[in-house]
Amino acid sequence: MTKIFISIFLLSILTFSGNALSKNDITDKDITISGKVIDKDTNTPLEYATIAFFSKKENKIVNGGITDANGQFNIKIANGVYDISIEYISYKKITLSNRKLDSDTNLGTIFLEIDFASLGEVEIIAEKTTVEIKLDKKIYTVGSDLTVRGGTVSDVLDNIPSVSVDVEGNVALRGNDNVTILINGKPSGLVGLNSTNALRQLPADAIERVEVITSPSARYDAEGTGGILNIILRRSKLQGFNGAVTVNSGYPLTAGVSGNVNYRTGNFNFFNTTGYDYRKSPGKSTTESEYFNGSDPSTFLNEYRATDRIRKGITTNTGVEWYINDTASLTTSIVLRNSDNKTETTNTINELNANGNLINQSNRFDPETEDDKTIQYAVNFNKQFDGNSSHKLTFDFQFENSNEDEFSLISQDGNAAERVQTLEEQRNILLQSDYVLPIGEASQFELGYRGNFNQLDTDYSLEFNNNGSYVLDTNVSNNLIYSEYINAFYTQFGSKIKNKFSYLLGLRMEDSKITINQITSGDFERKNYLGFFPTVNLGYEISDKQSLTFGYNRRISRPRSRFINPFPSRSSATNLFQGNPDINPSYSNKVDLGYLNKFGKITLNSSIYFEHATDVFTFIAEDTGTTATVGGTEVPVIRRTPINLATNDRTGFEFTLTYRPNQKWNLNGNFNLFNSVTKGDYNGTDFGAENLSWFARLNNKYTLPGKIDWQTRLFYGGPSQDAQNKTKGIFSTDLAFSKDFFNDNASLAFNISDVFNSRKRITESTTATFLSNSEFQWRQRSFNLSFTYRFNQQKKQNRDRGQNGGGMDNMDFEG
Repeated sequence: MTKIFISIFLLSILTFSGNALSKNDITDKDITISGKVIDKDTNTPLEYATIAFFSKKENKIVNGGITDANGQFNIKIANGVYDISIEYISYKKITLSNRKLDSDTNLGTIFLEIDFASLGEVEIIAEKTTVEIKLDKKIYTVGSDLTVRGGTVSDVLDNIPSVSVDVEGNVALRGNDNVTILINGKPSGLVGLNSTNALRQLPADAIERVEVITSPSARYDAEGTGGILNIILRRSKLQGFNGAVTVNSGYPLTAGVSGNVNYRTGNFNFFNTTGYDYRKSPGKSTTESEYFNGSDPSTFLNEYRATDRIRKGITTNTGVEWYINDTASLTTSIVLRNSDNKTETTNTINELNANGNLINQSNRFDPETEDDKTIQYAVNFNKQFDGNSSHKLTFDFQFENSNEDEFSLISQDGNAAERVQTLEEQRNILLQSDYVLPIGEASQFELGYRGNFNQLDTDYSLEFNNNGSYVLDTNVSNNLIYSEYINAFYTQFGSKIKNKFSYLLGLRMEDSKITINQITSGDFERKNYLGFFPTVNLGYEISDKQSLTFGYNRRISRPRSRFINPFPSRSSATNLFQGNPDINPSYSNKVDLGYLNKFGKITLNSSIYFEHATDVFTFIAEDTGTTATVGGTEVPVIRRTPINLATNDRTGFEFTLTYRPNQKWNLNGNFNLFNSVTKGDYNGTDFGAENLSWFARLNNKYTLPGKIDWQTRLFYGGPSQDAQNKTKGIFSTDLAFSKDFFNDNASLAFNISDVFNSRKRITESTTATFLSNSEFQWRQRSFNLSFTYRFNQQKKQNRDRGQNGGGMDNMDFEG
């Protein structure tokens, strides 16, 4: 309310001091001047911005007005030449000089920038909005999340509503793990060959916001049946030299330093984000199995696995923006990622008799070293037409080369047994161009092209020790070259009718050419897919507090390289994972109905969704028909592999509640309930299953005396099951405290991840040949202390725009 009164007060001074026109002064010769005022950084409307008209002839302000909730204004004035000023509290004033106005004129969209120099004089009344609602996405800011300070991108994603990260680091959106992860809207070397590992190495401080796109428009790749997560990295817009540095340390041993700096001068902006991370992540698992031997007694094996991981590496992203003129800019950047990882896995297998007595024991040790290197070059050109940022042409080029080399020298019962080597090299080329044309005041046409050209070369060799000499196993050793060339064209049109109803209609065509070339074995296969992917996004604003959204889209899920790679893992002698080169893409159709309501200090954001998928990927466990010798006993080797099953229907409901009773207390919760029905059989076996599961997340942030911020996060993932596996629910708690120093230029944060050490996956697997119970914990409870210092920039806080927890007036489309 304060800023409303200030804006009205300023406008009153302007109009009274200028003897503004009264209603009786307005004649038929008067004209109407219209336009829209928005925040340049967030593209959100600015309500109660003031517009004043200074008459050159009369040498005074003759009229003015303020913007409405949508940032729009319509003001009547007499013909003449004016200086038009646009102002908003704590933003830089804009003046349009010597404008000759002799007919109705639309000034278009006017972008105001925050005046950071004046922030110290302005009362900060709220933190930045937690979530902004767009027609095709939800945008979550993460700057105030204490539990992820000193952590990684994986930790950030695990704190975003609708998103869950399992104990192995796999990311799921609404329970669907087929998610596409983008950096700044594009595939990136920051994600790398193995997105799970890469997300755990990129520092959380590098992230500004995360866009959750459950109903992607036609502009986005059709890949990912679960949806898209777009991670936006920080980049300052301040003049001069500014930035922030964070150092952190923790237990189990963790140490890191990261920083982001900007130097903006004239038409150039130089930026860099760099982070070094050293992290020990001890984990463990237990598997107790009973193998059925027909009429003979069963074989009982208990396998205990202890894993010690060391992840260390440096990631840097540096570049320059060149503002060629007022309407064109060129941005170039380079990403370098170099990590040196080590994993030591110890497997102990105990063979028991029917009475539980130990018969034999076998020990297997797998010390794996991994060397990852990535280099990525990117160029972006942006051209605006007619001084309108909405009328633009963009072009992107990106080249990436990644190498991931793994080496293992496995010993069995203290003797050298196997030598395993995996050499992976991936090359990616991205070409993209988009053209956006605004039509009238509230419509937009867009078309574009994207080409993704990827090649993955995997050279795998397995050698067995034979009397001191290593002999190559030619049955599984191979060189696989996987190529994926995708050309896509899209077009879409959107409009907003009477500031109430919005729609965005699009169609995307993707032509995919896949080749699977197994060099050693001589097997070669080519697959071509041509698909059309329509998208529909609708929005209706019932009132300034309520809105409805509807989304429909068709998606494709292409098998990942790990799913296709036929080379088996070798950490266990009796259990292995192996890809399936014959697996095909899965297609899905999804609808989503959302409802948003703000009542009092509570905001409700909810949705109901349904997805029908065909040829879905399902992981099965089967007997390979081969055996391994464990303690002198021959036991079956079990293989876990993906296959295509017939159909899957997923129905779900989710809601997020945000409650902020005052400045000191912020409470929000997220609940997601989904039911999955799979129908299909494989080799005569019915793998159909129905699974009802859910997860809930509660975040509570409160400011204690002494201005100490305290945040607690509770998470529970409900039980789940499929045709072969039943998994128990998982509960975890995170805790964090933070205190600002030195006039808010520095922050000290302490957090505990998994306070009760309860983040474990417990699974029971049942097949025709064996029964097993397993418990897996990827990372144990950890403690972390981080210190951040900001120079030449203030703590990230913005004015509350009346959207505490979600805006009702943001049903715009960004493509």
